[in-house]
Amino acid sequence: MAPAIERELIVAADFVMAATEQIVAADPRSLVLAGGTTPMAVYERLATSELPWPEIDVFFGDERCVPPEHPASNFGMAWDSLLSKVPARVHRMTCDAEAYEREIEAVMGRGLPVFDLVILGLGADGHTASLFAGDPAPAIEDRWVTRVERPDHPRLTLTLPVLSAAKMVLFLVAGAEKRQALRDLLAGAEIPAARVAAKRVVIVADEAAASS
Repeated sequence: MAPAIERELIVAADFVMAATEQIVAADPRSLVLAGGTTPMAVYERLATSELPWPEIDVFFGDERCVPPEHPASNFGMAWDSLLSKVPARVHRMTCDAEAYEREIEAVMGRGLPVFDLVILGLGADGHTASLFAGDPAPAIEDRWVTRVERPDHPRLTLTLPVLSAAKMVLFLVAGAEKRQALRDLLAGAEIPAARVAAKRVVIVADEAAASS
């Protein structure tokens, strides 16, 4: 079983508003974005927020090894919905783990990086970022970034030590297909997402995901 971790659950009728409020309240200067479809509407709302974007360094939790214009690109989604609309300092994740580690170190300093806020999704299978059960990546402790081989595309992902070092992790969970995964996360079951042990772990879920 995963170690005991306190997780704050917020179930919201207005999922996008609740998630945006958590991000704005965190007031991050280093922000790690999630990919996938769930965060898109949140990012669109966040683009109209009053965060001090010129002071914020934006990183990515994971990325597929595809061009930015590819429909599977996390960067492409984040760019269209948020990053093209705000003057943040953007650090795109390309398919070079060592290069991205160097970029993180250049901004965050030497030693394990401590991000202000890491936004994560939750897969129906319990994965988060590109950390999947049965893959080697969740067991890696000596790297900040690692390559992951998947059936669709190779990927890069931040590792569990980096995610767990964050001041705050915000899971965004939406859709009835995530019900069991959300239960497993809250129970600390044996899924990669439940191994994220940041100082503060907040879960914003919509009513469909949180329903019994």
